Amino acid sequence: MRILKNNILLGAMAIGTIIACNSQQPMTGGSTTTAKVNTATQALNTLNDEEKKEGWKLLFDGKTTAGWRGAYKDAFPEQGWKIENGELVVLKSGGGESRNGGDIITEQQYDNFELTLEAKLTPGANSGVKYFVTERLPKSPGSAIGLEFQILDDELHPDAKMGRDGNRTIGSLYDLITAQNKKVNPIGEWNKVRIVSNNKHVEHWLNGVKVVEYERGSQEFRDLVAASKYQKFENFGEAPQGHILLQDHGDEVRYRNIKLLDLNTK
Repeated sequence: MRILKNNILLGAMAIGTIIACNSQQPMTGGSTTTAKVNTATQALNTLNDEEKKEGWKLLFDGKTTAGWRGAYKDAFPEQGWKIENGELVVLKSGGGESRNGGDIITEQQYDNFELTLEAKLTPGANSGVKYFVTERLPKSPGSAIGLEFQILDDELHPDAKMGRDGNRTIGSLYDLITAQNKKVNPIGEWNKVRIVSNNKHVEHWLNGVKVVEYERGSQEFRDLVAASKYQKFENFGEAPQGHILLQDHGDEVRYRNIKLLDLNTK
């Protein structure tokens, strides 16, 4: 009888433990789930302790346009861009290149750096992340000039079929080098962009995969420029430093978590 009572007691304790554990699991719409969502939202456009220790800095705080201005302008564009849900958004305006708000650039210029960000395309959209951007005068029509990490819907935008051998597709060094072995997330999902420039050696990374690698100023690089749309620009892509640019190409594209590490301090 004592053994039976002990078994009953142990069984009740086990059931109680299971109930207690299950009661701690978040339920859809419950407060625990909401807290996790809020935490994730707050984590956008922030630096963790390790990034702070390494010397990373935010180029976009998720709330203001501090640190950015319009290309060839003294201030941030009054139209064509907005901040929404911690995202920097270029607005749809008919697909024209730099005809609405125009490109935006960092106020500071950089040479040796590691840049990371996330970009989300809408169907058929076109944009780009440019670096070593110089505001050449007189201003050329369209977008400001610089080396470009292409941001594009390869399936729907016609630019993907132009250029040579796909060198205008997402992740490519626009009109120069085709991205290889890339893994692209579907339209409407975030893609992780990483650009590394260190002593003229440059790499493009897309979603954790290196897709482009080259040496600025090398003979191979100059040969590529000579065969591209940039051939008319003297010393294209070889400026000692330049701005970071987000392109207005008239399509809605969203950016967030824009961070930069100055490699000169490493």
